[in-house]
Amino acid sequence: MSEASSQPILSQAAAAFDAADPPAHSDLHLLDDPAEWSAFGKPASQPGNDANAPANVSIWDSQVALEGMYCSTCALTIEDALRAVPGVQRAEVSAAAKRARVVWDARQVRPSQWMAAVQKAGYRAVPARDALAREIRNAQNRKALWRWLLATFCMMQVMMYAWPAYDAQPGDLLMEYERLLRWASWVICIPMLIFACGPFFSGAWRDLKQRRISMDMPVALGMLITFVVSTIGTFEPEGVFGKEVFYDSLTMFVCFLLTGRWLEIRLRDRTAGALDAVLNRLPDSVEKQQSDGSFERVTLRHVAVGDVLRILPGEAFPVDGVIVQGRTNADEALLTGESRPLSRAQGDRVIAGSYNLSAPVQVRVELLGTQTKFAQIVDLMESASTQKPRLAMLADKVAGPFLLVVVGLAIAAAVYWWPTDPGQALMVAAAVLIVTCPCALSLATPVAMLTAAGTLARHGVLVRNLQGLEALAGVDQLVFDKTGTLTRDGMQVSAMQAQVGCEEQWLRGLAAALAQHSRHPVSRAVASYGREWQAKWKVLAVEEVSGQGLRAQVQEVGGNSSVPMWVRLGSRAFAGASPATVGMQAVYLAKEGASQTLHALAHFELNEGLRAEAAQVISTLQQQGVGVRLLSGDGQHAVARIAQALQMTHYQAECSPQSKLQAIRTLQQQGLHVGMVGDGLNDGPVLAGANVSFAFGRAVPLAQARADFVVLGDNLELIQQTVTLARKTLRIVRQNLWGSAFYNLTSIPLAMMGWMPAWLAGLGMALSSLLVVLNAARLARPLKLDAVVPEPVQAEEAAPPFASPSPSTSVVV
Repeated sequence: MSEASSQPILSQAAAAFDAADPPAHSDLHLLDDPAEWSAFGKPASQPGNDANAPANVSIWDSQVALEGMYCSTCALTIEDALRAVPGVQRAEVSAAAKRARVVWDARQVRPSQWMAAVQKAGYRAVPARDALAREIRNAQNRKALWRWLLATFCMMQVMMYAWPAYDAQPGDLLMEYERLLRWASWVICIPMLIFACGPFFSGAWRDLKQRRISMDMPVALGMLITFVVSTIGTFEPEGVFGKEVFYDSLTMFVCFLLTGRWLEIRLRDRTAGALDAVLNRLPDSVEKQQSDGSFERVTLRHVAVGDVLRILPGEAFPVDGVIVQGRTNADEALLTGESRPLSRAQGDRVIAGSYNLSAPVQVRVELLGTQTKFAQIVDLMESASTQKPRLAMLADKVAGPFLLVVVGLAIAAAVYWWPTDPGQALMVAAAVLIVTCPCALSLATPVAMLTAAGTLARHGVLVRNLQGLEALAGVDQLVFDKTGTLTRDGMQVSAMQAQVGCEEQWLRGLAAALAQHSRHPVSRAVASYGREWQAKWKVLAVEEVSGQGLRAQVQEVGGNSSVPMWVRLGSRAFAGASPATVGMQAVYLAKEGASQTLHALAHFELNEGLRAEAAQVISTLQQQGVGVRLLSGDGQHAVARIAQALQMTHYQAECSPQSKLQAIRTLQQQGLHVGMVGDGLNDGPVLAGANVSFAFGRAVPLAQARADFVVLGDNLELIQQTVTLARKTLRIVRQNLWGSAFYNLTSIPLAMMGWMPAWLAGLGMALSSLLVVLNAARLARPLKLDAVVPEPVQAEEAAPPFASPSPSTSVVV
């Protein structure tokens, strides 16, 4: 199949939006094919639905990119249009990201219908993951550049014609020449108003039809008033408005405004727009091996599990798979947090979303689409990009009433100045309308938040909840779990002690058969220790007792006795075992007898060490004024040793998930803002109960993570850097909000007093928005992950990290 013949239906349907009257086109119905829905959305969580059978799924969560919107009032217009469609259950629109999230019921509505509603409101929506979304963004940038170039050319020409009137002495410039210069300026302004200013007039007219006042309204009114007054002065030089024309002010205003908007678009693409670069990093097509051994380029929708693909240098791997031929280096920074290129050869696995850096390789497909980790990352980032932080929602609420006040002030200024000079009165009103556009106020929060989220994503920290940035900036206490968080995740069984008369391999296989049903680091260590013999056992039933261990019914395969028995693997108390070696971290295996009496079978001794960067991270947090605490389900002696090594004065051992949650709530009742750092496995209730939370995503499916931030790598220093960036983000948001408020409070009186001409008002408006984006761009700087860290603390040297009040240690599986 050729690439041309496999053109995605999404692009064909989205191309229908290019027409002047898109709703009349029938191509939109192509998006109504259930097979296409997974390309720009996912089935919403709903029991009993099969995600692999789109036609059987009722509720869908879709993401679309938007064109033609610039501000928060545009976002509110689109949200209202979507929510008015029967079957649309939820709509969230981000003006900064220019994206929308739509949750809709396939039994009541189809994508073509709610996309047509967006179009009817005066905007355009295209599937966010389609290549056309990138093309549209690039086309918008090109149009913005051409509008700016035209406005700049017109400004220079009009200023050339206006200069004689400014420089001439009374009697030097004949009336005929002055009229000719006015006519020339008028002619030059017409194409500028039609092409360069067209989006402002169309936006204002669109919102008038929707009975809504948007940020385009005051700008369009200011342009229209200036042009009309100057036109009357051109045609009737002896009339009321013939004393002076203002074409120079109009062209300068438009030039400054479009300069600011173009620079703003460029900066937003580099900062908040970095999220789009992550979301759309998969290639549109890939080379697939055919039956005759040749390779032909096809779209990703024609790739299936088991296919062999050829990935060229510079391309992203579109699937999870195994290299079957070739050797290369891969960049997996986004997915694993590992910034260095990793060598990948035949037999090694590669993951979707990582980049092939050096040589062509052939890869056999194992996972694709929504099954890959990259797809989970995309889902989290898309969800965050359309969220509205609390401060942003507050600014949106203020923007609407503020525009009404601006229109009222402009009318009041015109009425005041009219008896003195009607022309001056209208120009003062135009200046008031132009200078007070609240674009900067609406951009202040979302641009900064999305820029910070993009920076964190590039370093391996996913922001699931933008509101979490604000909560993290004000955190007073940061509570850490121990195993897999402060300590290294790679635990190992160092020794095994079996009861007399029990075969060691028999017990290792039994313990491994149980442990494979848990994702806890201790369970993985035990499962790895006995994997070679676990096939000797069949697990009939298993239950995980939170914070204690595993209880299962097992049966020996091919043994002398086929009678099932109940066994336990977990803490010493859970398994009813005797103490192990003093100072050792251990997990216990026991058999249940009559009346659930427990008979110890063996215990497995484990070791682990502190993360190399843990001490430095804890010290830095404390220096920043963040209190640190340790809550762990392990024994008192082990937790005390870890706390002492990290100089943590507040710690609590032998905590169940419930007691951890209670400890968090106690701190919150004291008026503290509490953050939680856990491994995302058995800390779900605690992560949800904290004011803000982190989870390490390597240990748990991202879709199940309940934290505000998900750390993809193993570097604990990312926690401290995220806290620092969150504080910086909130400082910048406050600077933007206060700066925008100060600008408006200062500029309105100046404009009403007639001290601010239209061109200066346009310059001030453009600069206010530009400064907001420039200030937010400071958050795009790379994180400094260069702290000096001590050597890893070995278990033998640092005293055993696990112990209980008795001379032994128990581990919670």
